[in-house]
Amino acid sequence: MTFDKDSSAGYLVNHMARLFAKGLQDRIAPLGIVIGQFPILLELWEKDGVSQRDLLVRLDIEQATLANTLNRMERDGLIKRTKDEADARVQKIWLTAKAVEIKAQAYQSANDQNAVALADLDAAERELFLSLTRRVIGAMRSD
Repeated sequence: MTFDKDSSAGYLVNHMARLFAKGLQDRIAPLGIVIGQFPILLELWEKDGVSQRDLLVRLDIEQATLANTLNRMERDGLIKRTKDEADARVQKIWLTAKAVEIKAQAYQSANDQNAVALADLDAAERELFLSLTRRVIGAMRSD
């Protein structure tokens, strides 16, 4: 059995993801955030005050990874946690003013990285790429 990495969707997507992450990390580092925090911030910028369980479902990451990242974010002053009024066992995660203040710059950093990465594609190719990527993600989530 042979394996051709240049024909492997998994290998190519992983390689591309690492390159995206490196470029984005370079852009967001001046904002005081790291790449592992970015997906959490994106979710909280869309809807603040969610539970850790809600974030787990949305982000498709391991419980331990999320817990460690949230601890670091709390330490760095990006989030705060409060007990849910209806269920004291549940903690709600809230953005701090610091995290809210960097939202526009972080979005710009992501847009800039996407522009660099997709620069060799025309508008139709970019839309096709994004559409196919969303389909693949959807297929993998339902597996």
